[in-house]
Amino acid sequence: MATSMSTFGLGLGYTGQLPFRPVTGETGRKQLRMAVVRAEGGGGGINPEIRKNEEKVVDSVVVTELSKNITPYCRCWRSGTFPLCDGSHMKHNKANGDNVGPLLLKKQ
Repeated sequence: MATSMSTFGLGLGYTGQLPFRPVTGETGRKQLRMAVVRAEGGGGGINPEIRKNEEKVVDSVVVTELSKNITPYCRCWRSGTFPLCDGSHMKHNKANGDNVGPLLLKKQ
């Protein structure tokens, strides 16, 4: 199993499971490789300094060509439907005192 680590602008990293395409190993048999990823941040929170005075940080973007009126994108890295938001941030926020929320794309 492979491990992947990405660093973001605020000194945060994300590690977790990301599927890779099957590859052929030395034995000639196909193998499925995965990266193990999980969110990392100081004190269990994902959002260490952005708009901490708000209950939940949510941004909206107006786009003219969307199939739905509102499409929520995950920013907590815990969604089971990533990259779409499934509300997992609510449990995370309660457990860690964080205030991360989704990015909302709104159809104009």
